[in-house]
Amino acid sequence: MSHSSNSIEIEIESPVRVRTRTAGLQRGADSRRPPETDDVTGVRHTRSDMHDLAIVESRADRASVHVCDRLRELADWDRCEDDARSEADGGGTYYRLEGDSSRVELRSFEAFHLELERPVAAFDCEPDLLVFASRHSGDTGALLTGHFTGNFGPAEFGGEDDAVAEACPNALAALLEAFDEHAPEGYDVGMECTHHGPTDVGCPSLFAELGSGDEQWDDPDGATAVARAILELRGVAAHRQQLERDAPASRRNREAIPRRHVVGFGGNHYAPRFERVVRETPWAVGHVAADWALEAMGHPSAHRDVLEAAFAASDADIALVDGEWPVLEETLADLGYRLVSETWLREVGDRPLELVGAVESELGAVDDGVRFGDRSASPESVVVVDLPGELVDTAEGIDPERVREIVASHSVAFATENGGSRVGARVAVPDGDGTADEADEADGSAGDCDGAASIRETIVADLAAVLETKYDAVSLEADAIVAERTAFDPALAREAGVPEGPKFGALAGGESVTVDGDRIGPEQVRRQQVDRFPR
Repeated sequence: MSHSSNSIEIEIESPVRVRTRTAGLQRGADSRRPPETDDVTGVRHTRSDMHDLAIVESRADRASVHVCDRLRELADWDRCEDDARSEADGGGTYYRLEGDSSRVELRSFEAFHLELERPVAAFDCEPDLLVFASRHSGDTGALLTGHFTGNFGPAEFGGEDDAVAEACPNALAALLEAFDEHAPEGYDVGMECTHHGPTDVGCPSLFAELGSGDEQWDDPDGATAVARAILELRGVAAHRQQLERDAPASRRNREAIPRRHVVGFGGNHYAPRFERVVRETPWAVGHVAADWALEAMGHPSAHRDVLEAAFAASDADIALVDGEWPVLEETLADLGYRLVSETWLREVGDRPLELVGAVESELGAVDDGVRFGDRSASPESVVVVDLPGELVDTAEGIDPERVREIVASHSVAFATENGGSRVGARVAVPDGDGTADEADEADGSAGDCDGAASIRETIVADLAAVLETKYDAVSLEADAIVAERTAFDPALAREAGVPEGPKFGALAGGESVTVDGDRIGPEQVRRQQVDRFPR
């Protein structure tokens, strides 16, 4: 974000109703926002019954003025007056918008956004989320972007040294989705790492930016897109909701329940890995310290305070590191934070974290190849069973996709080999815990009827059925799966005088060949084959 005092001159007739208000009035008891409810759901972009949204306009930033002019045009605002605060500091004329799910307040400031200190104090509402409508500067063409603010090292562009503002991971994910919906043709959408001020905002906040140069700052379509995206944040919570099923069994208080937030470290300024996580998984990303920010920060062990502040401000206790930062990883582990991979986030998805912990404890780590199946279970009911290795290998050689489908449909999780491409012989299953999952409900069965031994036998029987596409007969005996077929025998072909080569291959494929004038049919070079696969 570059500094400039130029502002765009644009006249827009806004459909606003004039209403004079006195700043600082206390809201009546019947208008207070409702307390948090215990009815927790897993909605992706969490919304609540009522959220107050604050929007900051900077008159020093002409793109900000342009976006906010569009905001005033797009909605039926109440125009209010605040005579108790200077116009430079958000007073004078401001705008309010009342809705079923949110109250929105738009105030204008004289200074650049990054120079503001605790702007939330200017608002008459009690903001749950604050959005800075801003420009983006850079050699990045037409771009709509969002990010959080803070400094992992010295504060060169506003805010305090080694400090970060409170992030709003859920709202950033919603903003990117809204940008996708409203971006004009030719505009890219992205997210950035944490950078510049302010660091003391007063509530969770983010920057919603129009970039990246004069052409875009003056573009009505671009400004309208950012304005529409900001309005999409009405009713959106700053954070993902806490899921009761993620609470540690020994601590069922809400403070102990983690949110699906991660803090990012490493990578470039535009944070492609972390944007993938936001877009493609149920996890939201809080603060991101890019490579350049980590270099500015210095030795991690000497800057533990700002690292801990990043987690606290993101309401997270999980870290994702992009690149090689061994000292940082060691420091984060010493501070008690968990380091995970992008694969872990993708595979875990929205599964109960206590169940994930049980699986990794009993079966193995996701990063070592464990993958999750379709069954659910209580963490204490998870047991590991071994499948017949030879049967699994042979069935995979016939139809690997079907084998994976079989194992996944009956298991909570399963081991894999060869970088996750092949199913292994160990699976985690529920051992009759009474938990019914979607698959159980769909076929009318109950989870408590399926003990671990029963589930294993079902998997074995389904794998045996895969053999039927290659064998003439398959039977399940007490100690083995017996598969029979009449198969090409290379020794018999050689005895018949068939040279190795095309004719050898033709016979193996079931075709007749002629050797020295004699016809040799495939039935002449076949032998009965019986394969036994221990159970």
